[in-house]
Amino acid sequence: MILYEDDFVITVSKPNNMLVHHSLMARNQSDEQTLLELLQEKFDASYYPIHRLDRKTSGIVLCAKKKEYVSTFQALFVENQIEKVYYGLVRGFSPENGAIDSPVKGRDANVHKEALTHFETLVNIELPIPVQPFETSRYSLVKLLPKTGRMHQLRIHLNKISHPLIGDPKYGDRFHNRMFQEEFDISNLFLHAASLSFTHPFLNTPMVIQCPFPRHWYTITEKFQWKLP
Repeated sequence: MILYEDDFVITVSKPNNMLVHHSLMARNQSDEQTLLELLQEKFDASYYPIHRLDRKTSGIVLCAKKKEYVSTFQALFVENQIEKVYYGLVRGFSPENGAIDSPVKGRDANVHKEALTHFETLVNIELPIPVQPFETSRYSLVKLLPKTGRMHQLRIHLNKISHPLIGDPKYGDRFHNRMFQEEFDISNLFLHAASLSFTHPFLNTPMVIQCPFPRHWYTITEKFQWKLP
């Protein structure tokens, strides 16, 4: 679970379908154990999340060991001094590369904020498995470089270019999601926060923190004969 730790931060791997912490946005999951509660139970210490990661998304979460360290690390995100790399499995043959520059609603649903995502298609496949309304099904593995950090940004952006993420119940394609459940017994979202690169604001050292993929990624990539990055 722990990917990196020093006197200032702890970086952990969050599984799919786990909240980082309780919030008004997630009232219906209020009885579930959160990542912060799990860390406190395991290490008998309090931690303070520096950034957000959707409940359904897996991958890296950076937490400060003291509340006074949070703003210093958050400034790196605000000033775009942290490179975030995600990977997603999407419906269809996505373009070779591109940028999605489209506003996304913030936590205040009435306000749209500028949002930018760069992407690169790494590999694709066509399966002899029919998914309505086609006789076959197509999928692509994409590398995602978000330049902003809006809520659900990557999920919304990929849906906007008609290549929604597999396993996304809100912005995805229910027919393809159902096929993955029936054929592969997988319902998790295929969106993974794989790495963070930045200069440590207190130690002044370059950092590259990487997070292994969850098991369901290996199940699919083995079937598709793909190599994960």
